Amino acid sequence: MQFPVMDSAGREVSQVELPADIFEAKINLGLMHQAFVRQMANARQGTHSTRSRSEIRATGGKWYRQKGTGRARHGAQSAPIFVGGGLAHGPKPRDYTKKLPKKMRRGAIRSTLSALVRDDQLVVVDKLEIEAPRTKAMRELISTLVGEQSALLVVAPEQKTLRKGVSNLPNAHSIIANYLNVRDLLKYDKVIMSLDALDVVKGIWGAGA
Repeated sequence: MQFPVMDSAGREVSQVELPADIFEAKINLGLMHQAFVRQMANARQGTHSTRSRSEIRATGGKWYRQKGTGRARHGAQSAPIFVGGGLAHGPKPRDYTKKLPKKMRRGAIRSTLSALVRDDQLVVVDKLEIEAPRTKAMRELISTLVGEQSALLVVAPEQKTLRKGVSNLPNAHSIIANYLNVRDLLKYDKVIMSLDALDVVKGIWGAGA
């Protein structure tokens, strides 16, 4: 599929061939959702912990006498119904990691990239360059390409200046092409990809990779 290539001024300068196996794959929403859920689950630390009544530091003696007070009988202040008591069935440290076969993970990325092309959310640029890692220069470049829409910049590993320039922008983010993931690709209105990054994507997610 022939796809237009823009320059940094937003003008179409050429065409590039997008591999059909990556950018025209069957869009599988269920697979994309499964990959997204796995990514979000694997990002959880699972270090949450609450104290049960057996872990509360409180007297072990009976709080007040059994009879004659007119109140319900209680044996300890550490009971969950009291302020400062333990938490019943509270969270404990656990591992949230989910597994997904490599073939399914790769299929989810191809499906997401194909959906971006279908919905006109992909912008291919011949060169993404700024002279210095300045937030103002990066804001102007993104504004020229996509206007006020939020944007994800997919860059080659060596383009460190770009990543520094976009780090302070609230509606933009950069990611190295090697680490494409469903969450970041779907989070922004537009995905801006340089030709260098496109070559990386072809090498990793192409059929022969």
